[in-house]
Amino acid sequence: MPAPACVDPRLLRAFVTVTEELHFTRAAARLYVAQQALSRDVRRLERELGVELFVRTTRQVTLTADGERLLPYARRVLQAQDELLAAFGQARPLLVDLNSPGLLTGRLVLERARALAPEQELMARYESGLTHAAGELLAGRIDASFGRFAGLPPALRAGLGHQPVRYEPMAVVLPEDHPLARQARVPLSALAGEHVYAGAGNPRTPEWTDLAHRLFEGRGIRLAPPAPLAVGEEEFQRIMDKTRNPILAVQSFPAMPATVVRPLVDPVPLSPVSLVWRKGLKHPALDALRRAAAQVATEKGWLEVPDEGWIPAADAAVMSVDK
Repeated sequence: MPAPACVDPRLLRAFVTVTEELHFTRAAARLYVAQQALSRDVRRLERELGVELFVRTTRQVTLTADGERLLPYARRVLQAQDELLAAFGQARPLLVDLNSPGLLTGRLVLERARALAPEQELMARYESGLTHAAGELLAGRIDASFGRFAGLPPALRAGLGHQPVRYEPMAVVLPEDHPLARQARVPLSALAGEHVYAGAGNPRTPEWTDLAHRLFEGRGIRLAPPAPLAVGEEEFQRIMDKTRNPILAVQSFPAMPATVVRPLVDPVPLSPVSLVWRKGLKHPALDALRRAAAQVATEKGWLEVPDEGWIPAADAAVMSVDK
C-alpha cells in the first residue's frame, strides 16, 4: 500500500494518547471524545498507514512493532504542531501540578504566571507527590510540577528540567491536645521517641519520605509505619485522627480541625522545592511560569538559607544549578 500523502495530526494525537493510557476509555476521556470516535480515528490511521498499531483484547491494549516504530515520529509531529500554534498565539492550556490543594508555593507562582501572561491558559492539577507527577510529566499528561527534584530517581531526572524555587521551612502537625502543641516552636530534639508520619508506603511521595528519613536519622525520631492511602483532605484527616501520629509538613500546610501546625527549629529543616517540567517542552505559558518562579523567589527571599537551616548535601548540590 502506498504511503499517504499526509496524515491528520488529530489522528496522531489519538494514537499517542492511547499509547500513553493503553486503555481506550481513559484515552477518550482525556481527549473529551466518545470512545467510539476515538476507535474510529485509530482505525482510520491504521488504514492510511497500512499497518496495525495496537493489539486489542478484552483485557488489555498493547502496541505492535509498527506502533512502536510510529510513536517517536508522532510525538515529534505533535510537538512541532504545538510550537507552531504557540507561535501564533494559539497554544493549548499548560497543565500545572500543585501537588495538593492548599499548599502555598506552587499556587503563588501560578498566580503570578497568570498575571504575567493573561492571554495564556494555565490550569491547575493535583497529583500529590513529585514522584508520581514525574511519570505524568514524561508521559505528557501534565506539563509542570513542583517538588524535591533531588528525591527523584536518576532515570526520571534525566528526562526533566528543573528550576530551584524555594527552601520551604518545615513544620510538624500535632493533635491539639498533644504535649508539644503548647509550644510555639518545636525543637527537633523534642520529637525524639515519637513516630512521625511522613508518607511511608505512599508510592506517590517517596521523595518526601526520603527527606524525612535523612532528617530523622541520628535524632531518635522514628518514621510512622504506612497508613492506608487516603485521597482527599477529609479522608487524610480521618486516617490521621485514628493514628494520632505527628505529621511532618511545611509551615504553610493547611490547617485541619483539632490540630495545630508548629514550626520545627534547632535546626530549621528546609524542604527544597523546584519547578519541574519535561525536557524539550516549548510553550509560552511555561516561559511565564519560569519567570514567575524567579520573580516570586527573589521578592520573598525563598532561596536564602538561614544560618540555622538544614538541608541534605545532595539537595544543596542539585538546587545550586538550573537545568
